[in-house]
Amino acid sequence: MIPWTVLDTAKIPGGGELRLKQRGTEFSIMLGTNELMNSRLSGSEEALAKLACDRIGGRSKPTILIGGLGMGFTLRAALALLGRDARIVVAELVPEVIAWARGPMAEVFGGCLDDPRVEILEGDVGRLIRDGAGAYDAILLDVDNGPEGLSRDANDSLYNYAGLHAAKTALKPGGVLTVWSQGPDKSFSRRLHESGFVVDEVKVRASTRGGGARHVVWVAASGGVPKAKGRR
Repeated sequence: MIPWTVLDTAKIPGGGELRLKQRGTEFSIMLGTNELMNSRLSGSEEALAKLACDRIGGRSKPTILIGGLGMGFTLRAALALLGRDARIVVAELVPEVIAWARGPMAEVFGGCLDDPRVEILEGDVGRLIRDGAGAYDAILLDVDNGPEGLSRDANDSLYNYAGLHAAKTALKPGGVLTVWSQGPDKSFSRRLHESGFVVDEVKVRASTRGGGARHVVWVAASGGVPKAKGRR
C-alpha cells in the first residue's frame, strides 16, 4: 500500500494545526488524529449544496455564502446547480487551505475557483454573516466538525443563539441556512427551532456511492416566530 505523505501544515487561528496528506491521488486533511475531510468522500458535502439550492430554485440572481472551502465539493456542487446569474461567496479562515486548493489539490478543485460566479474571501464567515443583513438567499456552513467543534472554540459562536439570530438576519425573506455535521445534535436542533427556523434534519451518506458513514445536514428555512432565547 502506498504510504501517506504530509505535504504541508497550517496553523488554525486560535489554536490547532491542520495537516494536508497525500497517498497516490487521494488527499486527506487531518486535525490531530481526526480526519476532517477526504477527497474520496464528497457525498455529504455535495448534499449540503443540493439541499440549499433545491430550496431557493428559481430565484433570480441568487447570492450564496459558503462557510469553509474544504476540498471544494460544496462549491462545485453549488456551481453545477445554480445558473449563470448566481454569485457564490466562499469564506475560508485558513489561508493555506486556499493555497492548497490552487496548488497540490488543483485537480480536485477542477478550476472551480476561477469560475466568474465565485469570490473567495480569506476570513471569518461569522463576520460576513454579522455584517450581511438581508444579503444572502442561502448560507451553507461546513465549519469545523459541525455544531460541536473540534478545531476552534470560536466556531461555537456560529451555532449558538446569537449566531443563529445573525444568520437569520443575514438571509433574505424565505432564505435557507444549511448546516453540515458529522453526526446528530439534539441541542442544536432545538436551538434552530427556538430561533424561528423551520427545520428539516436530513441524514446523508459520506460517499457518493451510497456507503460510508452517515452525516447530518440541517435545512433551516427562515420563517416562524422566535421564542425567547435561552442559554446554550
